[in-house]
Amino acid sequence: MTDLLYTPVVKTARVMFVAMGMKLDVRGVENVPRRGGAVLAINHTSFLDFIFAGVPAADAGGRYVRFMAKDAVFHHKVSGPLMRGMKHIPVDRNAGGGAYAAAVEALRSGELVGVFPEATMSRSFDLKDFKTGAARMAADAGVPLIPEIVFGGQRIFSYHHKDLSRGKAISVHVGAPLHPTVEDDMTEVTADLHTRMRALLDETIEDYSQLPRPGQDDWWLPARHGGSAPTLAQAAELEAAARAKKAKARENEQ
Repeated sequence: MTDLLYTPVVKTARVMFVAMGMKLDVRGVENVPRRGGAVLAINHTSFLDFIFAGVPAADAGGRYVRFMAKDAVFHHKVSGPLMRGMKHIPVDRNAGGGAYAAAVEALRSGELVGVFPEATMSRSFDLKDFKTGAARMAADAGVPLIPEIVFGGQRIFSYHHKDLSRGKAISVHVGAPLHPTVEDDMTEVTADLHTRMRALLDETIEDYSQLPRPGQDDWWLPARHGGSAPTLAQAAELEAAARAKKAKARENEQ
């Protein structure tokens, strides 16, 4: 499939992977349908997740993922034209109904839609609680719901961390699809998705080629796996503090 803007962006990303000496481990491409709509539910640990999360789709017959992203990105003078040109879907968190309808329409027309069910990046690099939107839109559109784990991107660009040095490993693993229907309980479907993605994350970390050796800095490894990253509870406190700081800043601007 050819996309006038998306195609060169994907090619540029591939060049970037080579230039940075990235070691990509991509598994489960067979779980991405070669045609027809599907929701890709992706964990979120870095600002680059959307780049890596699109690789399995590109490997599955050159498909593209239309990611749902906060609308502020679409208003930026540089990223805005790119996001719109690649047909990504803007999300206004104060009025998400329009984005939901646009995503369901895209799914019904045969597109792959990428969703981050945690809504915001995880400071613990573990899975936060999920919103039910990914399950609901898959059920409403009558398409598969596919779990996907990206791990390693946090070592390049995440909260308070940016390191463009060469040779980092990135794992992208796609799991078997779920097939929710409108008769299902979306809370239960979402819980099942979370359980499957947690297991897939554990498998991905266990197979990760660059796990730190004893004595190495392991800040990017979840606490549950022996790393020094914040626990989920500690990360929640950090997020609350960050939200309060932003709210205070907005008050001072008024």
